[in-house]
Parts: sequence; C-alpha cells; structure tokens
Amino acid sequence: MQIALSVQNVTKKFGDFIAVDSVSFDVEDGKFFSILGPSGSGKTTLLRMIAGFYEPSSGSIKIREKDMAGVGPNKRPVNLVFQSLALFPMMNVFENVSFGLKRRGEKSGDVKKKVESMLERVGLIDFGNRKINQLSGGQKQRVAIARCLVMDPTVLLLDEPLGALDFKLRENMKVELKKLQAKVGTTFVYITHDQSEAMVMSDHVAVLNAGRFEQIDTPQNLYNKPASAFVAQFVGDNNKFHVKLGTDRHGVFYATTDEGQSFKLDKSYDLTRDNSFEMYVRPEAIIINPKEDKDSVNLLNVEVKSILFDGGNSRILIVPEGSNKEIIVSLPQNRKYDTLKVKDRLKIGWYPSAVVCFKGTGKRIYEEIS
Repeated sequence: MQIALSVQNVTKKFGDFIAVDSVSFDVEDGKFFSILGPSGSGKTTLLRMIAGFYEPSSGSIKIREKDMAGVGPNKRPVNLVFQSLALFPMMNVFENVSFGLKRRGEKSGDVKKKVESMLERVGLIDFGNRKINQLSGGQKQRVAIARCLVMDPTVLLLDEPLGALDFKLRENMKVELKKLQAKVGTTFVYITHDQSEAMVMSDHVAVLNAGRFEQIDTPQNLYNKPASAFVAQFVGDNNKFHVKLGTDRHGVFYATTDEGQSFKLDKSYDLTRDNSFEMYVRPEAIIINPKEDKDSVNLLNVEVKSILFDGGNSRILIVPEGSNKEIIVSLPQNRKYDTLKVKDRLKIGWYPSAVVCFKGTGKRIYEEIS
C-alpha cells in the first residue's frame, strides 16, 4: 500500500515552548486517520505543519514520498477544512465548489463536469443553485468538503469540522463522513478532541498528549488495550482506583485499595521500584449481581447512589461498603434493572482480565482547557 503522508520526527517550537515533540506516523493511501487529544495538546499545530502554514523546527513531512520542506500551502497536494467552514456567503453552492478550479484556470466545461460529479458524490446534486444561507448545517459541511475534494488533493485535512454543529447533527455527520470517505477514497487526516468522532470514523487513531503521541492504533485496540494511563482515561469512560500491587504465595498478582479491598489480576507487573499503581475498570465490564464466585470474579458489596438515565446508555453510580469511592456501572440493554432505586444494595464484580494497571501518578493526567 502506498504511503500518502509520512511525518517523521517532527518537532515545532515557539520560543522555549515545545508544541509538538518529535512525532512520527505514516498514513496509507485512502485511509481515515485521526489525531485525537485534549485542547492544547498540539493537534492544530501539527495539522498546520502538514498544510504548510508552519515550518517544522525539525523533522520531515512527505506527501507521496515528496519532501514538503519549503513548499508553500498553495503548492501542496492537500486541502484543509476548518471548523468555521469558510464558505463564501455571496456565492451559491456551485460557485463555492467551483471556486478553486476556476482559480486554477481550468476550462469552464471541465469545471462544470467536475463540480456536478462531486456534488453527486456528496449527495447535493440538486443544490447547485442554492445560496449558502438556505442550507442546513450538515449540507454546509458537505459543501465545504466538496469544495476541497474537487481539487483532487492527495490528503484532505479536517480541523475539528463538526465542532460547531449541534449534538444530533454531529452524530449524523460522523456516519456521513465515514461513508463519504469510503466512497471517494481520498486520504483523510482528521483532528479532534472528541473521542467518539475519532473512534467511529477512523481506521487508525493517534492519541496526542502534550505534544507527544501516547499510542497509535486501531480504535478497538485503543479502547481494549490502552498503552498508558492517559489513553485509558481519555479514550472512553473508565473507573480509576489508586492501588498497591503485590503477589500472593502462588505468585498471582493482586491490587489493594486504600480501604483494604483486594482484587485479583491476571497480568504481571514490575514492582522493583514502586508498587503504587492506578487500576482501570470500564463501566461496561462490571457485572451486576454476578453468578460467579469470588474465585472467578472480583466481588464488591455496594449501594446505589444515583441513577443516571440516558436511554440505551443508562448507568448507575454506586459506592462500595465502607468506602466513599464512586464507581460508574453500565446497565445492561435487557432492561433487567429498570426498577433499581437509590440506596438499593447490590453485589458487583468483574473478571481479572477486564483490568489494566499503570504506574500511578496520584493526579489527573490531563486537563481540558474550557
């Protein structure tokens, strides 16, 4: 498979501040690649270097094996979709999409064919004469993407393009973008702080934290096999426990909380320097009233503190006996527990294989910037 985009050991400094710190990745032709991270992690800086608006302080960026050093934004085979979309309100849909082709000096007959073909591919074939203010948010989004795709870029860069949409439209557009990318076959590099966007749409996701990649992997592996405490916290919901690790006389590892609760683990860990760890258990991995015994699952007696109703995503907030630790538990889809009430007492459990542990930091690993 041909590599559409290769970023190798790229660093960007602004004075003494390192915004992007020696990151490397390759994107195969025709793939959907997302860069996921909290605000201030360096996502947009990295995207602007790929687009040519910033020059890297060090490292290389290649598109289809051609080094982009010294190549200006208007000369690179990339196009960029901003969150603001930047459509021309005085132009209709056809004029917006054809703008770049006309600037490039293409013949009017070729322009008409290319624009009509692209509008058909994005589902807007009958919208050519519509004014921009006559379009819905999702339609505007597709016009902005069509305007870029009609230029036939090697890579389409998307900088949080769904950020300004309302929740319902954003959910719909995630599916639409995934289908559109598969249909047109253009390589997409997508920047977002929204893990759901990255997970739903991408072939691979790079998780960026403070200018460095924590993990580059498939969405499934990021979720099920996080490589760091940051990824475990940032990708999906997780219950975090501060624990001390040890082994029993059989060499089996276990984790003990500050309240003295002990949980069996199914992996081995390096305890030579320190046994302080953070243990993570996802809400959907927790079983309510498990039938298995304590030799098979880690068990806790708990009390329901709150019911968090959200349709198919409903959860409960529970507190273990003798503890103030709040734990989120996903409710099964079979509605078996629809009658649960606050202060109900339950038993919960999880399999040792559902747990991941990392060296403890004693603090939150990232801070969102509001």
